[in-house]
Amino acid sequence: MAEKDIHYYEPANGHGLKHDPFNAIVAPRPIGWISSRDAKGNINLAPYSFFNAFCYKPPIVGFSSTSWKDSVSNIQETREFCWNLSIIDLAKQMNATSANVAHDVNEFTIAGLTATPSKIVSVPRVAESPVSFECRLSEIVQLKRVDILTALAEQLEHSHAVHLDPYALLVPHRMVENDERVWVGVQSRQEIL
Repeated sequence: MAEKDIHYYEPANGHGLKHDPFNAIVAPRPIGWISSRDAKGNINLAPYSFFNAFCYKPPIVGFSSTSWKDSVSNIQETREFCWNLSIIDLAKQMNATSANVAHDVNEFTIAGLTATPSKIVSVPRVAESPVSFECRLSEIVQLKRVDILTALAEQLEHSHAVHLDPYALLVPHRMVENDERVWVGVQSRQEIL
C-alpha cells in the first residue's frame, strides 16, 4: 500500500474522520456488562466497551471507564462486582442499561432484566446472561495522561466464581454497539468441557 493511501492522525489533534477509528481497530472486543452494588445497597448495571481478560491463573478480568462512574465508585466501596456476557439476544436490554440515570436508579428494572443472587459476592448477576463472573477487586489503577492515549481508570479483579451455560459457547455471539460489531465467546464446546 502506498504511503498516500494511509490516513495519519495524532489522537491529541483529532482523527478527522466521521467516527473515531480506535474502537473499530481494537476488535473484536467483548462488552464488559458490569453489575455492582454500593455500600447502601443501590444496584447498578452498565456496559463498558473496554473490557477483557488479563490472566487465567489466577483468572483476572478488567475494564476501563472514561470517567469515575457509578460502577467504579460502587466497586471501590464494596470491592465486588459481576461481569455478565451480553449476547445479541440481550442487545436491547444492554443498550437500555447504558442510559445516564441517577445513582439510585436500578438499571436491571429499566431493562426488564432479572437480578439473581450470586454465590460468593453480594452483587447480583444478570439471570438472562449465559455466562457471569463473580469478581472481587484486586486494585484500581488510575492511569496518568500520556502523549498518545489516555485512560482514566482500569479495574483489575480476580474472578472468584463463574456461572456458565456450556451451550452458549457453541456459537459465536455478536454484540452490536454504536454501529460496531463485536464478537464474544468464540470457542467450541469440546474445547471447554
